[in-house]
Amino acid sequence: MSQNEEDLLVQLAWLYYVGNRNQEEIANQLGLSRFKINRMLARAREKGLVKIAIQHETAQSLDTAGDIQAAFDLKECIVTPALGMTSGEAEVDEANARRAVGIAAGTFLERRLRVPEPVTIGLAWGRTIAAMVDELPKLSKTDLKIVSLMGSLSRNARTNPFDCVHSLAQLCEGEAYILPVPFIADSEADYDVIMSQKVVQQALKLAQSADFYIASFGDCSKQSFIYLHDLVHDDEIDQVINAGAVADMLGKFFDANGALIDSVLNRRTPSVSYEDIRSRDVVLLAAGASNAKALLALLRSGAITRLIVDGDLAMKLTALIGKKRGPARPSTMAEPGHR
Repeated sequence: MSQNEEDLLVQLAWLYYVGNRNQEEIANQLGLSRFKINRMLARAREKGLVKIAIQHETAQSLDTAGDIQAAFDLKECIVTPALGMTSGEAEVDEANARRAVGIAAGTFLERRLRVPEPVTIGLAWGRTIAAMVDELPKLSKTDLKIVSLMGSLSRNARTNPFDCVHSLAQLCEGEAYILPVPFIADSEADYDVIMSQKVVQQALKLAQSADFYIASFGDCSKQSFIYLHDLVHDDEIDQVINAGAVADMLGKFFDANGALIDSVLNRRTPSVSYEDIRSRDVVLLAAGASNAKALLALLRSGAITRLIVDGDLAMKLTALIGKKRGPARPSTMAEPGHR
């Protein structure tokens, strides 16, 4: 797209969303058909020139958020309005849920970044976090530092999923600090070598001083993102499932009670330590109704302080816990093998 075409998109979007002109008025002003105006507005949204943020919260969302916040002693819980998820296609429903959480998380992050002080964020990767970056309005925060919290490279180098750290830094004019390591090392010996590298040590030291972490998670199954994208192999996913894992977050595998599983894979994932996670303000982004049991496990860990969750997943979660359930007892299990 040429600069002139992009300039026209910006002008059109400004007239429609800021100037409150309707499509017919814009068509008359610019000499374009209403059909073309409609297509160009859609194009402006697709290119990220228009970001949508909905400030109003429904009473149902607030009630559900209050129930979850009280049940797990969270500092904050944001629940998006339920979408009903009636498409009949799981991938479409989960994509819509991720976008809803992305919009809410973008609004949350914008609020946290509009402060005069420097901010350091520890960031994971994943489709929901990528949705947050997509929905965050462009802003200038030159004293912002974003640091990777976990490895993301697959061992066959087929994919480097969602380079969210660089994308967010570019969007906000901040600085990116990456952790250029695989999601899982080939062995514990390889893990020790990786963790001793200077660039890794520097990134992890910065992560230890972060103002807050933003994380996402997945379930532990052969339908999980980490398995389908070759971040773990057949024997490895079988190993964690057999050890009782139901969720992974920040390179850690958790059982249904929120404890770290006793598995060698928890000693082969280059990332921030579990002690670092528990010492920080952790914002968890949660999307997809199929992830209710995995989300429950992570909330039971006591490591999550804030939650941004889509309405359909939130309803499934409250059905699992019941409104009268008290806060989970934080896990005191030491992290196996991480030094």
